[in-house]
Amino acid sequence: MKQIAVISGKGGTGKTVVTGSLAFLAKNKVMVDCDVDAADLHLLLHPEVKERHEFKSGQTAVIDGKLCRKCGKCLSVCRFEAIKPDFSIEPFSCEGCALCGRICHCEAIRMEENTAGEWFISDTKYGPFVHAKLAIAEENSGKLVSKIRQVAQELAQKQALDYVIIDGPPGIGCPVIASLSGVDCALVVTEPTLSGLHDARRVMEVAGHFKIPVKLAVNKYDLNPAMTGKIESFCREQNVPVIGKIAFDKTVVKALVEGKTIVEYAQCAAADEIRKMWDTLI
Repeated sequence: MKQIAVISGKGGTGKTVVTGSLAFLAKNKVMVDCDVDAADLHLLLHPEVKERHEFKSGQTAVIDGKLCRKCGKCLSVCRFEAIKPDFSIEPFSCEGCALCGRICHCEAIRMEENTAGEWFISDTKYGPFVHAKLAIAEENSGKLVSKIRQVAQELAQKQALDYVIIDGPPGIGCPVIASLSGVDCALVVTEPTLSGLHDARRVMEVAGHFKIPVKLAVNKYDLNPAMTGKIESFCREQNVPVIGKIAFDKTVVKALVEGKTIVEYAQCAAADEIRKMWDTLI
């Protein structure tokens, strides 16, 4: 089983378009959408949910009004102003530090685990798909990413699948690190802009820190050939292969409007280049 993570360093580079195409091209695989804060791979894969599970993470204080004597000690120590004057808890302000419960002599405050989101195992016409949805204003998305990756690996081992295709989140934070942990290859998808180069460099440094082999693809490379050249020069300096340069193609937009991957929608330059990228990855 080989695990391939498609990452970008920044949003809007076309990472999910590439991941969806790889999901179509790869045989005998499981797909994982690790962008749990703003998942969108399901828009291309059209999953049919088979299993739904709660994701619990973090804690929120709860005050038992029958035990509370309204002494005000909890009000004085809460730095997040999560305890209201009427001694109720504002859940979105509570950081779960539990200090209020420690100083309450009445034992009127308890900590309850939050339901921070959901994760799913689904079927698609491309194969099994593991994805998740983080609840509004919830944190610990890195923990949720680790959970669905674990589920995907177990599924791949159980069904003797050859690949785990991971759609990673943008940026370089905890969810990205959780997406990269233990993968066999990271494919960085960037765009020919200054911010695209800057953020691709940062995420390549993260992958390099974990000694993960990195490949790079430039999406819409022909919109700024000069910047594409700078990206290629940087990759040569870092010994990172540029395995694809995808031209700007309006057919991609038409495919997205119809909720299809570009490689199954039409035979075009962009689709041909992604096919070549997959052959190189294999």
